[in-house]
Amino acid sequence: MTLLAVERIKLFTTRSPWWCALAALAVVIGFAAIISGAAPAGELTDVSLTQFGYGFGMAVIMVLAALSVTTEYRFGTIRTTFQAVPNRTSALLAKTGVVAMLSLVIGEVAAFGAWGLASVMRPEDLMLNTTAEWISVAGVGVVFALASVIAIAVGILIRHSAGAISLVLIYALAVENLIQLIPKIGKDIYDWMPFHVADRFLTGGPAAADAPLSQAGSLAYFAGFALVLLVISLVVANKRDA
Repeated sequence: MTLLAVERIKLFTTRSPWWCALAALAVVIGFAAIISGAAPAGELTDVSLTQFGYGFGMAVIMVLAALSVTTEYRFGTIRTTFQAVPNRTSALLAKTGVVAMLSLVIGEVAAFGAWGLASVMRPEDLMLNTTAEWISVAGVGVVFALASVIAIAVGILIRHSAGAISLVLIYALAVENLIQLIPKIGKDIYDWMPFHVADRFLTGGPAAADAPLSQAGSLAYFAGFALVLLVISLVVANKRDA
């Protein structure tokens, strides 16, 4: 608990988490407002459409997560952390836990805020009546949390803010989609790309009936990818100099 408290204090005494949190909320809720205002009457009937901006919000969260660790490497405070806590795995897991929890909260507030705003602005019935509809909203926070774990792992591996942020953003926003352009096998590979699988988890339902994984399987796959990447980063962090 002491490690968690220390990491919480370190995180919230800097400005970047606050700005990133506000930006993520503004993006997700803002896109919901735009879509709700622009869609013709009677056409906004899919609850998942209220979460159109979640991908951009997730990108902001990944920036927040990457900065939470690369900033320590940049200013050398990670050495002080490792001197105070010789067990580097414990220190880094505490940081990961704090950032993931913050990401979960931001994601849930953003998702339900977007859905609530759309429900107020639109005459259509946007109530959460099915499991798939609940997942499309409540699942956003879970995806944000797992995405933050991936970003932290990348930050531990690269240790430089610009490099880590560039990598996670380019991969999440561009690389996976470009994989579809590979002749013959591109679509098959794309079906197993982690962020595409996470999107399948959120959208789910009949529209994803042809997906290789169920909604539960998609979440497990994305979580497994995040866990494997985190384990690799912890192994590397323990083997090299701070």
